[in-house]
Amino acid sequence: MKKASSSRLAGLIGLGLVAWTATASAQTSTAAAPSKAGTRFITLGTRAGPQPSVGRAQSSNVLIVNGALYVVDAGDGVTRRLTKAGIAIRDIDTIFITHPHSDHTSGLGALLTAEYDLNRTKPVNIYGPPGTQAIFQGLLAYLTVNAEIRISEATRTVQPAQMFFGHDMGTGTIFQDGNIKVTAAENTHFNFPPGSPAFGKYKSYSYRFETPDRVIVFTGDTGMSDALVELTKGADTLVSEVNSVEELQEQRIKTGQWQKLTPAEQVAFLRHIRQEHVTPDEVGTMAARAGVKTVVLTHLPATLDPKDDYKRYGEQVKKQFSGQVLIAKDLMEF
Repeated sequence: MKKASSSRLAGLIGLGLVAWTATASAQTSTAAAPSKAGTRFITLGTRAGPQPSVGRAQSSNVLIVNGALYVVDAGDGVTRRLTKAGIAIRDIDTIFITHPHSDHTSGLGALLTAEYDLNRTKPVNIYGPPGTQAIFQGLLAYLTVNAEIRISEATRTVQPAQMFFGHDMGTGTIFQDGNIKVTAAENTHFNFPPGSPAFGKYKSYSYRFETPDRVIVFTGDTGMSDALVELTKGADTLVSEVNSVEELQEQRIKTGQWQKLTPAEQVAFLRHIRQEHVTPDEVGTMAARAGVKTVVLTHLPATLDPKDDYKRYGEQVKKQFSGQVLIAKDLMEF
C-alpha cells in the first residue's frame, strides 16, 4: 500500500476534523427543537413486556405541547428512542408512569442518568400511582453513586436529590400547568389476592391528557374498565394496549415456555391475560362507548413473526368501533 502524500494526508485530516466538528455540534445541540405550537404525540416504544425484543422498545411515549415535553412511561429503550426522535432529553421536566411493571419503568434510570449527565439543573418530577415513589427511591441510590463520581471529578455540582422528585399520586386531577391537565383513573390491571406482597400496596392508572387542541387518553395496561370508559369520553385519541390470550398461549407452547410452567402457573397466566389485559374486541367496545375519534394500538405482544404488522388486531377493533384505528410503531407521530 502506498503512503499518502503529506498534502493529501493533511487534507484528509482536515476533512476528518470538519466531520468530527459537525458531529460534535449535532450531539451538543441534541436535535432539532420541537414545534412550539400545538400538540404532538410520538410513540417511542410499542412493545409489551416483560421480555425485551428486537425492533421495538418497551412502552414509552412523549407528548410535546407548545414545545414542552411530557414523557408517558419509560420502558427499556426510551432514552435511545428519544435521541433518535430528536428530542432534547435535557429539556424533559415531567414524566408520568402508568403502573410499576418493569416494562413501563426499566428505562427510567437511564433516562434520569442522561438528564443528569447533560448538566441539567432544573427539577424533574415523576408522577404515578403508589409504587412510583418506591421505584424512584431505588433509582436515587443508583444515581447518587454516579453523581458522587461526577462531583469528585468536578464535572457536576448538583446532587440528584436536588433535581429529581418522585410522587405517588391519587386519582382525579394529578397535574396541571399552562399546557396540559392530567387526570388519572384506576384501571383493572392489578387484582392481587389478599395476603400477597402487593395486595393493597400498588395501583395501575390510565391517564387523560387535555391540551389546548387535543384530548389524548393512555390506557396503560388494563382489563375492561368502566372507569377507563368514563375517563375517555369525548377524547380525540385513545392510546390502548392490546393482547390475545390465544396467540400468547399458542406461542408459548411452540417455544416450550408453556411446558416449563406448573399447572398453577398456567392457570394464573391465563387469568392474568384474560382479566387484566384487553382484546381487540374489548378495545373496540370501550372506544365505541366512550365516543372517541381515533384508536392507536400499542403495547403490542411479541410474536414469532418479526415482521408482524398486527393488522388483524385493527380489523377486530373495527368490528366494534367505527372510527379510525391505527397500529403504532416506534417513533410514529399521531
